[in-house]
Amino acid sequence: MGSEVKVEVIRKETIKPSSPTPHHLRTSSLSVFDQLQPDMYISLLLFYPNNISDDVVNNIDHNSLFAERSKLLKTSLSEALTQFYPFAGEFEYNVSISCNDHGAGFIESKVNCPIRKVLDKPDFGILEQLIPVAIKSKSVEAGHLLLVQVNLFECGGLTIGVSISHKVADASTLSTFIKTWATIALGSASTASDQVLLPVEFGVAATLFPPQDVFNSPQPIMELIRDSCIMIRDNCITKRLVFDASKIAALKSKAASAAVPNPTRVEVVSALIWKCALQASRSNLGFTKPSAWVQVVNLRKRSGLAMAENILGNFVSYFTAMTMESDAVELESLVHKLRKGIDEYKEKYANGVSGEDAFQIIEGLKNLMMKDSIETYGCTSWCRFSFNQADFGWGKPSWMNFCRNESKNTMILTDMSDGVGIEAFFSLEEEHMAIFERNEYLLAYASMNPSVV
Repeated sequence: MGSEVKVEVIRKETIKPSSPTPHHLRTSSLSVFDQLQPDMYISLLLFYPNNISDDVVNNIDHNSLFAERSKLLKTSLSEALTQFYPFAGEFEYNVSISCNDHGAGFIESKVNCPIRKVLDKPDFGILEQLIPVAIKSKSVEAGHLLLVQVNLFECGGLTIGVSISHKVADASTLSTFIKTWATIALGSASTASDQVLLPVEFGVAATLFPPQDVFNSPQPIMELIRDSCIMIRDNCITKRLVFDASKIAALKSKAASAAVPNPTRVEVVSALIWKCALQASRSNLGFTKPSAWVQVVNLRKRSGLAMAENILGNFVSYFTAMTMESDAVELESLVHKLRKGIDEYKEKYANGVSGEDAFQIIEGLKNLMMKDSIETYGCTSWCRFSFNQADFGWGKPSWMNFCRNESKNTMILTDMSDGVGIEAFFSLEEEHMAIFERNEYLLAYASMNPSVV
């Protein structure tokens, strides 16, 4: 399938904000949380099949429909950039964003097959061609902090690929941006004024958590943090695992214990994957390594700050759960460790996380990831961020995807369209993945890369 599908770029342009950024907003300082993020991209791919019947489809000029939709996306993107003006700026080394209306990249391309072909057991090699830049690109290489790629399929379906520098956005900020952009495209921005954030919100994080001087120049520590956070490996394989609503319910029932009677769906999926990954590691190595599960925490719900919900940029931290060589790696015990990890985190940072705290957490994480004697796994949950609600005028997406993550031992979780099931995108070294993906205990709950259609 990989050699048959061709993605041809037909147009590249730059989209600038619809109104010039006022002079007093021309510099947006990074917060310490932005400074601590690696210079790489986070990407999102939204699928919009053509829902018109075949008879009608055959009488539609797909090119003119695509041109019309693409024009709407560009116009609404331009308006959205006026509110999210740092996204149209340029990165000034780890200090600030120059909000100079440099613009966002916008790419149009055509794909020589119907969209259902790509949705039939999705192939990461093809999906990567539908997003604007590779995840591990640096902003100076990509040319823009925000890039969009709109892909037209033979059937009239389309995908919207969005790549944004991690220096200006985490998943929550990207979600707020997509929601605002889609609201503008639908033409109902006036009725959703409470959803559209004011430009001044960009300054909140930097005021509360000022940048630290130690990160103000390209010192080796920043490259070290980037390398330890990304942990790119040539021999890593990413697999897509799907847990439908019934399997999530069964997992919750299996994982419940006196210590954690009501585990969350993220806890049970994480515990299952952690358990099976450790079994694969032990099978290959012949012994059990201690392990760490590092979970990203969205601080907007945990900071205790009144305005935290609306903070844009990066506002995340991490908690860690550990297993020792002698620990039983059962589902219930791993769920308990995850719950204990977040509870201890909440207790330690009951009054919020300071910039100094954030630095110490990242330093600890970096040191952990550099230790070969410990199997370290990282998990980010994009559940509840409502990406699958993004309606630009032709319905909600039928599927969303993050493309391949080449970082060793990392996982991203996202909602299925019903808001209950979960899709996991998990990367392991090749020899571990070969055993992991055949684990019968795992396969009792997870489907490996089923068709979306």
